[in-house]
Amino acid sequence: MNNRDEALELHADNPGKISVEPSVEVETADDLELVYTPGVAEPCRRIAEKPEKSYKYTSRSNLVGIVSDGSAVLGLGDIGPEASMPVMEGKANLMKKFADVDGVPLCINADSPQESVEFVERAAPTFGAFNLEDISAPQCFEIERSLKQKLDVPVFHDDQHGTAVVVLAALENALEVVDKSLEGSRITIVGAGASGTAVAEFLHEAGAGEILPVDRNGVIDTGSGGNAQAEARRTDRPTQRGNHGGRL
Repeated sequence: MNNRDEALELHADNPGKISVEPSVEVETADDLELVYTPGVAEPCRRIAEKPEKSYKYTSRSNLVGIVSDGSAVLGLGDIGPEASMPVMEGKANLMKKFADVDGVPLCINADSPQESVEFVERAAPTFGAFNLEDISAPQCFEIERSLKQKLDVPVFHDDQHGTAVVVLAALENALEVVDKSLEGSRITIVGAGASGTAVAEFLHEAGAGEILPVDRNGVIDTGSGGNAQAEARRTDRPTQRGNHGGRL
């Protein structure tokens, strides 16, 4: 059996990779009265008086909404929200395994960044944070910025920030091996989508000497146009030394 067949069998047999389990056991009638009615009314009253009490009396502080519209899933592209569900379940599984955080997949039909933002805004009272996942560029940039302005909970875009953290860590270790500095290095980033652009920004903030974002048309400069190039130029402008052009 090859890897593809094994993956299909794993997903079909469970089904999926996550489940909801109670954190409080209900064994007696007294337990039921505390977990549900009438006892549950008391924390409801406290939260109604002060909504921030939801972090104390519910699981909100450990709930992360994993939001995707399925428009840029791994190497599969725009496959839609239903087909993105296995990836979001996998992310929830990893969150629980490595951080004991409860991730909830939210795979949505959204035709515009505004629709995605509105959905997350409406869902915000349930969650302590949001993880944006596999949303195509440049829409992902607009969604992230808008949500950070509107919400009072953390918003993390995995394709940008998660990738950037890992790249910086790997690059610093590699440069140490070859006895070079981040400040004195010229760094080429192949691809100027969500991940590539965020990596460029992160490296620039870390003190990288020169960063050259490259897309399928070549080195991105101040005259480039297209899909996510406006974001890439914002990082590229202060880091390029001289006029570099051409393709890889």
